[in-house]
Amino acid sequence: MVTKELTYNYLEDFVNEIRAKGRYMFSLHEIKNEFQISNQAIQKSLSRLKSKHRIARIGKGFYAIITPEYTAFGMLPPHLFIDDMMKELNKKYYVGVLSAAALYGAGHQQPMEYFVITEKPALRDIEIEKLKINFLTKIEWSSEDIVEKKTDAGYIQVSSPELTALDLLYYQQFGLNRVSTILLELVEEMKATALSKVAKTYPQTAALQRLGYLLDREIQEEKLSEALFKVLQTKKYYPIALASDKDKKGETDQKWKVIVNTMIEGDR
Repeated sequence: MVTKELTYNYLEDFVNEIRAKGRYMFSLHEIKNEFQISNQAIQKSLSRLKSKHRIARIGKGFYAIITPEYTAFGMLPPHLFIDDMMKELNKKYYVGVLSAAALYGAGHQQPMEYFVITEKPALRDIEIEKLKINFLTKIEWSSEDIVEKKTDAGYIQVSSPELTALDLLYYQQFGLNRVSTILLELVEEMKATALSKVAKTYPQTAALQRLGYLLDREIQEEKLSEALFKVLQTKKYYPIALASDKDKKGETDQKWKVIVNTMIEGDR
């Protein structure tokens, strides 16, 4: 292995080279491959750059390069490094649910809270000062349902509007009122043909039922809801609660087989 000659500022020079290539993060693994030096020496150099606010730790073995426009905040937005980080981890991924919806102009969230869907085994969530990345898992998904969105660092993988809508009902942790509010804006980006295509291979029928019910009864999106209903007719489906965290008490919507056990109070 060819290693570079060490200077006092070897790590700063290394960081500058990484940025010159258009990247905003690097890994401890990369440093060890580049330089034959002890862990203690590397940690000392990393600490020196952190004290200068040139870098910030973003997870075990990963560091963000803080560019001047983010120096005051002390952290980068995740879209600048998430693709590089997932490639380094050799993990399939896509930016999803609330984070994807925000990229389509739907819903509002804290900009430094990020949601990434990835394959099993699950990754530990990253939660440090000024940064929170939530990792959700899914067994599989179709690359045809993923959109490449351009960023200053290249491209990131993002769920299509239709996949985003289904995922918001699949993960069942964002609250139906919040999801309904997001859907009001997200439907402007959704297409019935694309929703039908995603729904045919979607792994959870209950998500189709809940989304169909909301699109039909709450948002009055006839084309989108009918596209889902046609797909649902090809599957076996059974009564499920609209809100999975509440008692199954309420009238059952016979079309969608959804037990209406909560009132939707999304913004209109």
